[in-house]
Amino acid sequence: MLMRLSHDIGLYFYDIVITRFDLWAAFGVLAQFVFGARFIVQWIASEKAEKSVIPMAFWFLSIGGGLMTLVYGFARRDIVIISGQALSILIYVRNLMLIAKEARRKAKTSELAA
Repeated sequence: MLMRLSHDIGLYFYDIVITRFDLWAAFGVLAQFVFGARFIVQWIASEKAEKSVIPMAFWFLSIGGGLMTLVYGFARRDIVIISGQALSILIYVRNLMLIAKEARRKAKTSELAA
């Protein structure tokens, strides 16, 4: 039974990595790489600051990777990917809007103090 299971798992991964791998799969892998890079950027920024930090690059990588993954979802006609990424992208954009609003508020406060 264990031998059969290991054989079936091997066939499964061969099918998804070799047999079904095409240009869209390559694009999807690239999209996941861009999306995943945001965690590396966030980790490095936090280590440098010695506290939890979310840099602007995190949000831009989130939007870029999210849009790429959304395109991949449309190409594959996958409602799970489409619905998940569409909502996520809105949240990432909203975070950038809040960051910009805060920066404008701080700039205005600085001008009044000067």
